[in-house]
Amino acid sequence: MLLKTPALTALLTLIAMPLTAAPCADYAPDKRPLFGDLHVHTSYSFDSYISSQRNDPWVAYRYGKGEAITLPDADGEQTVSAQLQRPLDFMAVTDHAEFLGPINICTQDSSKLGYWFPACIATRSSNFILQLLAADYWVKLGVAGSEAEKKRSFACTLSDCEAAEKSTWQSIQQATAEHNEVCEFTTFVGYEYTDAPEFKNLHRNVIFRNEQVTDLPISAYDTGSYNFPKLWSLLREQCLEGKPGCDVMSIPHNPNLSGGLMFPDPKTPQEAADRLHFEPVIELIQHKGASECRFDRLAGRGVATADEACDFEQIKTDSLAMLGSVAGEVRTLDAAPVAIDDFGRRNMIRNVLKDGTRLKQEHGVNPFKMGFIGSTDTHSATPGATEEDNYPGHLGRRDAGYRNIQDHFASNAGGLAVVWAKQNTRDAVFDGIRRKETYATSGTRPTLRFFGGWDLPESLCDNPQMISEAYQRGVPMGGDLPTGTNSAPRFLVAASKDPGVPGKPGTDLQRVQIIKGWTDQNGQTHEQVYDVAGSYTQARVNPQTCAPEGPGHAALCTVWQDPAFNPEQNAFYYVRVLENPTCRWSTLQCKAAGVDPFSKDCKQQAEVATQAAFDDGAWGDDVYGKCCLDPEQEPFYSPTIQERAWSSPIWYSASQAKPQTPLP
Repeated sequence: MLLKTPALTALLTLIAMPLTAAPCADYAPDKRPLFGDLHVHTSYSFDSYISSQRNDPWVAYRYGKGEAITLPDADGEQTVSAQLQRPLDFMAVTDHAEFLGPINICTQDSSKLGYWFPACIATRSSNFILQLLAADYWVKLGVAGSEAEKKRSFACTLSDCEAAEKSTWQSIQQATAEHNEVCEFTTFVGYEYTDAPEFKNLHRNVIFRNEQVTDLPISAYDTGSYNFPKLWSLLREQCLEGKPGCDVMSIPHNPNLSGGLMFPDPKTPQEAADRLHFEPVIELIQHKGASECRFDRLAGRGVATADEACDFEQIKTDSLAMLGSVAGEVRTLDAAPVAIDDFGRRNMIRNVLKDGTRLKQEHGVNPFKMGFIGSTDTHSATPGATEEDNYPGHLGRRDAGYRNIQDHFASNAGGLAVVWAKQNTRDAVFDGIRRKETYATSGTRPTLRFFGGWDLPESLCDNPQMISEAYQRGVPMGGDLPTGTNSAPRFLVAASKDPGVPGKPGTDLQRVQIIKGWTDQNGQTHEQVYDVAGSYTQARVNPQTCAPEGPGHAALCTVWQDPAFNPEQNAFYYVRVLENPTCRWSTLQCKAAGVDPFSKDCKQQAEVATQAAFDDGAWGDDVYGKCCLDPEQEPFYSPTIQERAWSSPIWYSASQAKPQTPLP
């Protein structure tokens, strides 16, 4: 008889354990921030290819690692060199699922009959007008139309689009596998689900945990329009339940352009459960605008907010028609500005979070518990290209050179996704996103910690073991406060400025805010913004050099307690970190063209620069006139910005006997 000693028991336990990879050399028990981009388009996307952008997924991954690549200029010539000042830690290529097959047919093999279909010829054309016509063709075919209007390209009648789609999907997986470097650079297989009925954005980025993925991407052709819940059910069927080892999430983006359609109340308990499972985070900012909240400076009020900091990188309209500017002129009525009173309340995620606390009170379920990330939505295969002083545009030739100011002035350089993880591996990063231990930045790289708990010490910022103790006593961003006492919870916030790169230090922090949202006993939602560290100062930029000037902070840390806590009210809390003012990308590019937005002679300078651009081959209207917009007459624009970071929320759920009504 074999006697089981403690040593033998331990040995048998080790033998029975599955083999796992050794921890990374820089394994961090208390986690470290990893910076990435989960929204990247390459030449496999129709709207990238028709913009003379020829970089494929392999090139995009090289760019994310810090290598230099070549982009098209405003004439479509491949002359622009682009390179990140700092590489990323992780990324995913997310080309449009809807046209992976047809674009392959149109661009890869001239021996295929479909290659010579007229729309394919226009897609490959270097003529700007033909490219725009090709874009219109693809968008109307399967993106912006209704369910009944979605059609397959005739190129798929002439050639086998299903085989072409499989080939492209396999190439995406191959590029992703080849560039995944365990512990150094993490890549995820992904794609974009692209439905935009009447140009109302309902897009999602679908991200897989590992190499186990669906046989083909699930697209809006598979679900029909206005039906993203079917995406979740098909992902459950084909991935979670249909393929061993398959795990997946979908990440909504640009609710600011969704016309109020992105976040309807769930129709069934299953729909609520699917949203909670498949959509743990939302892309809070990217190059087509920020979706936290909205405040109109001219109107002096916002969309269910009085928060003046909500004027940041807002688009005047509420749909993807904002991209309809060509040669300096808006070419579609759908891009008309939308007034505050007409702007969809749930286009802004803070309002969605508040409504989630109300739904929790009414039905016992909060379907809107989402963390935050940022990304770029680059269509130039340039993940992480968010540096204001190194911004090449995100739409190939359509915003290269002078076109960036002329047609895409309202766009921004995009954001970054930050994940707290113990190591840089697929499982660690994916799990970090799943538990919402993430934050979004507007493109810079500050470090942000946020914890909540019932007994966090007031002196925690002075503790050398601050983070370890915070994990022991509380929950990090993305978590739920456990059931506590009637005393108010405390929150630890610790933020450090972006360290910058050699020769370019990061910007000082101005202040840290905690935003609270809740629902009262009468079912009314509320919000409150608290300044908890730092303060508003007269920091500014030097109008001549754009150098930041004035006081600021390298780091800020505090333990804050909610002064108005009510244990009977469902609530959430998240952090917003504001940096000192810096010059916007547009200001830097205007100045580089000889047009100074701060100068009283700006309009005269713009006329000279515009004529010089015309002499150099530019065409259209008002090339540099937007440089001279008066911020006093604009609801959102300013030549300076305050870069920022947003933590994922921490939620508190009141103890309630019974919801008023169950979900349908």
